[in-house]
Amino acid sequence: MDLISTLANELKIKPNQVSATIKLLDEGATVPFIARYRKEVTGALDDQKLRELHTRLSYLRELQARKKVILDALTDQQQLTEKLHTQVNNADTKSGLEEIYAPYKSKRVTKAVKARNAGLDKLLNSIISNPAESPLLLANAYIDANSDYTDNGRCLEGAQAILAEQINQSIELVSKLKAELNRFGEINTKLVKGHEESGAKFKDYFAYSAPLKKQPSHRILAIQRGSTEGHIKVSFILDSDHFCLDLINRSLKLPSKGQGGKWLQDSIQQIWSGKLKNKLFKELFNSQLEASGDESIKVFCKNLEALLLAPPAGAVVTLGLDPGLRTGVKVAVVDETGKLLEHSTIFPHAPRNQWDESISRLAKLCLKHKVKLISIGNGTASRETDKLTSELRKKHPELGLQQLIVSEAGASVYSASELAANELPDIDVTIRGAVSIARRVQDPLAELVKIEPKAIGVGQYQHDVDQKRLGEGLEAIIEDCVNSVGVDLNSASQAILCRISGLNDTLATNIINYRNQVGKISSRNELKKVKRLGPKAFEQAAAFLRIRDGKQLLDSSSVHPEAYSLVERIAKQNKRSIASLIGDSVFLNSLRPADYISDQFGLYTVKDIICELDKPGRDPRPEFKTAKLQDGVETITDLQVGMRLEGTISNVTNFGAFVDLGVHQDGLVHISQLANKFVKDPHDVVSPGQIVTVRVLEVDEKRKRISLTMRTAD
Repeated sequence: MDLISTLANELKIKPNQVSATIKLLDEGATVPFIARYRKEVTGALDDQKLRELHTRLSYLRELQARKKVILDALTDQQQLTEKLHTQVNNADTKSGLEEIYAPYKSKRVTKAVKARNAGLDKLLNSIISNPAESPLLLANAYIDANSDYTDNGRCLEGAQAILAEQINQSIELVSKLKAELNRFGEINTKLVKGHEESGAKFKDYFAYSAPLKKQPSHRILAIQRGSTEGHIKVSFILDSDHFCLDLINRSLKLPSKGQGGKWLQDSIQQIWSGKLKNKLFKELFNSQLEASGDESIKVFCKNLEALLLAPPAGAVVTLGLDPGLRTGVKVAVVDETGKLLEHSTIFPHAPRNQWDESISRLAKLCLKHKVKLISIGNGTASRETDKLTSELRKKHPELGLQQLIVSEAGASVYSASELAANELPDIDVTIRGAVSIARRVQDPLAELVKIEPKAIGVGQYQHDVDQKRLGEGLEAIIEDCVNSVGVDLNSASQAILCRISGLNDTLATNIINYRNQVGKISSRNELKKVKRLGPKAFEQAAAFLRIRDGKQLLDSSSVHPEAYSLVERIAKQNKRSIASLIGDSVFLNSLRPADYISDQFGLYTVKDIICELDKPGRDPRPEFKTAKLQDGVETITDLQVGMRLEGTISNVTNFGAFVDLGVHQDGLVHISQLANKFVKDPHDVVSPGQIVTVRVLEVDEKRKRISLTMRTAD
């Protein structure tokens, strides 16, 4: 397999772009660095295309390595034929490669191997060549009292095992059989008796039947989960076996007349109905499961990206509330930088009902610390707590407070983590959750990177997919998001620093240790003094690390230190200072980028730098907004068909989007209800964290299902 041409064809880019990118990756460059600072080398491939290339390159290299192992094993077993060699080399997926190898890799002595060793392959050939003769009589010549084949019946069983092996090892035949099953096969699911209640969430699959090939990814994953948990049984149906049996006959050139022909036809019927058909159906289902897993990973990654790049409230003193009933509402006030100022616990709800005392306590905290924003976790008692803060705002308008309900997913996981213990060592675990809820409003990216992505709860069946590939995909998204925004070198936590291009846990820790020693890092160049941070790490990381009010003005921008000389040249040629260039849109737009091209800096780089000088260190995230929840709508029982409500997108899947309406049960906007036009991918219309207006279509209190629409009324 030619990697470069394969990748170029798959990604629809030029071979020289592929080879240049592979060279950079192999030299240790990261995707964010290549996308931003090596556009001339790659022909301006964007980060999405580069990430795709990187992922496929890793996959194809692993595929090539596995092919070598398989070819070596087949050679050692003396089973490698020219045809098999070609089939292995032409395999373009790992699952396809393993299917080719499967019939040859058994370490145990199979019935077919045992029969072949006893010479029964000659019996099979004799039956095929002499269909008019009795197979029983032909088998008499192979009876051996000292072996397992002590009568002609056992000899024929051995011949049948060899026939089954021949069918399984015929890659072309198996491929045609699977195509037939995929075309006409159906998947059926049935309720396991006694699981009506425990498996209620799989009710749609208690008696389900549909064409196998038309199953969307979420259905495949739901069926797999329901089956794995033991709530439903899965089976596969093919209305007629005739065409598949005919394929086997034609492929192996089997006769159908005479006693031998009848035995052969009976044998392939037994082989097909006994194990082969179901085995191939399962392989098809597993292929769909793998593809559905890939789709699920893509959905999870898109959702995580939207959450990480959600609008930050910014440097504002925030009060975080982690609601609870019996255990009380945990309160944490953090300053503009996220530092914990004060914490408390209030008990406004049953059984204590200290409503007025709680409002008074919150008012004092807000006044004392000049709180401007209240962030409420969306768990138990969130609406009741939202009511509490609404009354606080009415009673104390002079405080100028804003409030919002945010997802608290993952806050408890963070609270109990080693990272949280290091950040807030003397603070109770329950209070740490309130701190996280406050901080994730100020800067969602900086706070959410501290949490295991799977705990954030925005995945579609994320626990049912390949965990290694899921982990790699999520790490890539986090890396891309962190580097697209950049971080403040003097305030960034270890959790976010280690996600910067070129850095790792060790280097991030070393940077923080150095920062603690010197008080403040005053220039990017100073990074070279950090222990173990060598030239390569500096090259990859420097431009993503920002320094406010440092010695070098450009250190607060995304201009790479290697290009500072270009900025100096632009300033010098125009008799301007660098400081006067920054933010002068009229002047910068009047420049001709082509005038500043050199051997070192191409047109892409010059254009990017001029753009960056206009708005240095700009934040690519959108403006901060909050949803206004409707008064009187606190539980699912308060919802009525036809209601128009504002809510926040909590999750996006392939079949639609879930919306948090503040009633403790997210509603679903099915893909068909997202817009008045056809929507192919929900991510084209909505993203997690987005504020939307919806109309209630249906409420099923028993099943806790809320159907919503974003379509305008017909």
